[in-house]
Amino acid sequence: MKTIKRMMDHLYWADGRILDALAESGTKDKDLLKLVRHVAVAERVWLSRLQGKGSAQYSLWEETEDLTELRTMFEENAEHYRVYIEGLGESELDEMIDYASLNGAPFQTSVRDILSQVLLHGQYHRGQINRALRMESAEPVQVDYITFARL
Repeated sequence: MKTIKRMMDHLYWADGRILDALAESGTKDKDLLKLVRHVAVAERVWLSRLQGKGSAQYSLWEETEDLTELRTMFEENAEHYRVYIEGLGESELDEMIDYASLNGAPFQTSVRDILSQVLLHGQYHRGQINRALRMESAEPVQVDYITFARL
């Protein structure tokens, strides 16, 4: 549990740093902002599944121009994940969760693997976001785990 909690702390930190970099860049790139929103919504989708709720109400690929709204989404995600993880015991990490994908296909995945997916998915897309910032001649932000660990 200690490792997962630490990795989730990194996720919250890295999400915040990416949002700060986007705000500083002043980007209006709709595809880039759609990607950032995708990360926030995907975090919500997986949390809903972990909580035994449906996720069909979420749309992963909508456009947005509102960084304030995105920041609120990420902050709410962090708050809800913290509560969820604090109530989670080590033995529960291997419990299987039944859920449906957004297209309705049934799946069963362990809590541990779902949390790993959330962590890795966000890091993958933060790399894409940083690359897009660089292509706009904006300054990418360091979001590597080791940078977080050195704080």
